[in-house]
Amino acid sequence: MTTIQCGGLLFDLDGVLADSTPAVARVWTIFANKHGFDPEETVRRAHGRPSIATIRELLPNANHIAENAVLERMEIDDIADVVALPGAAELLHALPADKWTVVTSCTRALALVRLRAAGLPIPAQLVTSNDIVNGKPSPEPYLKGAALLGLAPADCVVVEDAPAGIRSGNAAGARVIALQTTERDSLLREAGAAWIVNTCASVSVAGEAHDGNITLVLQTPTLKEF
Repeated sequence: MTTIQCGGLLFDLDGVLADSTPAVARVWTIFANKHGFDPEETVRRAHGRPSIATIRELLPNANHIAENAVLERMEIDDIADVVALPGAAELLHALPADKWTVVTSCTRALALVRLRAAGLPIPAQLVTSNDIVNGKPSPEPYLKGAALLGLAPADCVVVEDAPAGIRSGNAAGARVIALQTTERDSLLREAGAAWIVNTCASVSVAGEAHDGNITLVLQTPTLKEF
């Protein structure tokens, strides 16, 4: 067991709280096939980043806003198998409402749709791609997330699954717990994760101290084979 003290938690959404991987893969595969890209590589490149950033890289001369709007609509419509990941709902309900928020590369509309589809609580405020100029791995998303909680980034713990998000959390000055839901452990370590656990089910709340800090307990990681 490992214990961590923090003032608040900043959660990525896809691959951390909600399993939207099949939907994401379907939508980006359609995009890749339409434009002649390798589907597997396109899905990997898109994970954990704002969609429009990937579109700009792959289609430098396209109408990025129009392409992104089509992708967003497809993702919003494809939620039939979006579910909460193990332990996500339990962990969120165990935390005081003012001690956590979501920091996602989704648009606000898509984030709300996926949270509802997964049956997860929705924070009073959250950070989405609509709220930032520079997406992950820039520190901007997690700097804004910490500000929403009224905390310094160093007092926050980020929970991520993607290397881009891990780098974003580290660059902001937060500590990062990585989940083994999406990437190999070697890539999570290379990105700078301080701890690696299986899912949110491996993270529990021991209690809230008189100073307002939260004590998290991490179970010993169960390593996955890829």
